[in-house]
Amino acid sequence: MSAFAVDIEFDDDGLVPVVAQDVETDEVLMLAYATREAVERTRASGRAHYYSRSRDELWEKGATSGNVQEVAEIRVDCDGDTLLYRVHQEGGACHTGHRSCFYRTLDGKNVGELVFDPDDVY
Repeated sequence: MSAFAVDIEFDDDGLVPVVAQDVETDEVLMLAYATREAVERTRASGRAHYYSRSRDELWEKGATSGNVQEVAEIRVDCDGDTLLYRVHQEGGACHTGHRSCFYRTLDGKNVGELVFDPDDVY
């Protein structure tokens, strides 16, 4: 039996993409992946948890940087294969120090806000 009221379609690696969106501004902050355990921890704690494919481990957003995401709501798309975390973002969402990971245009123009120095954090 599922712990969720709707079915989530995890891929063959047990992952589902998660878009994080600022609940107050609707700004798209980042895209990451989550396992079932990461989603369950997010629901239980109220803080965003993800799965790092490069480090092969669960992680809580902001555990190292202090730039936490308090999750106001989790939405599921129509196909059940993508999640939306509606969050209250503390500081920047991007490890580069920007508020959003989507801070560049395809032409390379920086259109984002730098909110912290990653050298001071990582």
